[in-house]
Amino acid sequence: MSGAPEARALRVLVTGGTIDKVHDPRTEGLGFSPDGATHLPEMLRIGRCHFAEVEKVLLKDSLYFDAADRAAIAEAVLRAPEPALVVTHGTGTMGETARDLAPQIEGTGKTVVLTGAMRPFSLYASDGEFNLGGAVVAAQILGPGVWGVMNGRVFPAERLDKNVEQGRFDL
Repeated sequence: MSGAPEARALRVLVTGGTIDKVHDPRTEGLGFSPDGATHLPEMLRIGRCHFAEVEKVLLKDSLYFDAADRAAIAEAVLRAPEPALVVTHGTGTMGETARDLAPQIEGTGKTVVLTGAMRPFSLYASDGEFNLGGAVVAAQILGPGVWGVMNGRVFPAERLDKNVEQGRFDL
């Protein structure tokens, strides 16, 4: 296809967030799978996305992220051989991580796209698959830097913020 950018190698870094949560029948709440499993390989399989590498960095609610968690994410991004990366992340502090990561990857040529979900993949009618698909494409065609893809929109790191009242990400 003329004019289309060349496909880039892609890695998905899993950090947790709602996209990976499951219903816990003991507490009647949401948490992560007791065996530490992630839904990302299954989500990619359903979308017939066979080329992405998946690496679990951590599995945690982003509201509880600390400096060490963000350092682990940055280390995984910098260590990854792929130029295009998707980071699954909780929506509550996605913007904070994006802004923390942006200066650390400057000059590396890497394109990092954060994404997540407002509703878990494990429950009916999740936005996770839609957001993940958008992030996979965006990571391959956007220029270097840190971005977010949520709700059908692309956000630069400095403008990646959840509108809690509306329950979405807005420009």
